[in-house]
Amino acid sequence: MTEEREVLGWDAFGVAGRELAEQVAASGFVPDVVMAIARGGLFIAGTLGYDLDVKNLHVVNVEFYTGVDERLDMPVMLPPVPAAVDLAGARVLIADDVADTGETLKLVRDFCRDHVAEARIAVVYEKPRSIVKCDYVWRTTDKWITFPWSALPPVARRE
Repeated sequence: MTEEREVLGWDAFGVAGRELAEQVAASGFVPDVVMAIARGGLFIAGTLGYDLDVKNLHVVNVEFYTGVDERLDMPVMLPPVPAAVDLAGARVLIADDVADTGETLKLVRDFCRDHVAEARIAVVYEKPRSIVKCDYVWRTTDKWITFPWSALPPVARRE
């Protein structure tokens, strides 16, 4: 029996990014920085950066998922960690592909809280079980999501 999945194609991703940007703009929030949670958040962060005319993009690398519904006990921020001085007083839009458990978003949001004027979160998908309720969400699902950037296996595998 095959597990039912939410499948997002590139065209639908384009719609998702635009609609998320429209939500942010309509709310009146004007970010100074878009912070991508790598790797999945890189795609939506770039889209939001263009759609919201924000050129200042930062990346935070967080390791949590190791496979389909397999994860570490806790998410871990990997170096290089963004410099707090670069974020001081900024309005930050944290961008990720999915709020699944919400643990990764909580880690990044809590890091930002100590350094920025305001932080809000935008995700393509939010799952009902997420411990973080995001400010901007394109769709809600409880299914495993196949994103267009991870639908195919890697061309080369790292050991």
